[in-house]
Amino acid sequence: MKLTVAKLLLKYNLKKKDIAIRRRRTNRPGRVIKVDLHRINQKITAPEVRLVGDNVEIGVYPLRKALAMAEEIGLDLVEISPNASPPVCKILEYKKFLYEQKKREKVLKAKTSKIVIKEIRFGPNTDEHDYEFKKKHAEKFLKEGAKLKAFVFFKGRSIVFKEKGQILLLRLAQDLEELGKVEQMPILEGKKMTIFIAPKKK
Repeated sequence: MKLTVAKLLLKYNLKKKDIAIRRRRTNRPGRVIKVDLHRINQKITAPEVRLVGDNVEIGVYPLRKALAMAEEIGLDLVEISPNASPPVCKILEYKKFLYEQKKREKVLKAKTSKIVIKEIRFGPNTDEHDYEFKKKHAEKFLKEGAKLKAFVFFKGRSIVFKEKGQILLLRLAQDLEELGKVEQMPILEGKKMTIFIAPKKK
């Protein structure tokens, strides 16, 4: 039998304040609490700190003294190496420091490009016309900065021509030496013989 709040109160001789009513959850977003990435000023807890930077005399100072120095020039005392003993701090404008840090991270992220791998497939008895056609594609891929994965697929009994496949891949590597550098020499895995060629840095 389902007990209502009123029946529970009556059964156990309780008052409403003695029962915790569970509130229904809502989909409203929670409160966002902004947390500093570094301990600054009064949030630094170490009794003494090592000050570094161009605007101070490098050395170990009592925390009070370091805070007073920062306050005197209207800047923040920022803990940049909390695990050092004593922690390493700098006197600087914290907001400007964060802005420059984000700017550096953005530039670094832009420089770090994804590695794109393009594939080209050959047969062990690839004719000259087909080879030249696929070689042009390989040149295009390397010029665009992609890594090349060229492989010879041995279908059925054509595995007996594995030496032909190796010669073909080595010829391709030689033909592309001005654009790319061999990262992995031809390796036979199952019915595939593969070579990797990376683009040369400009």
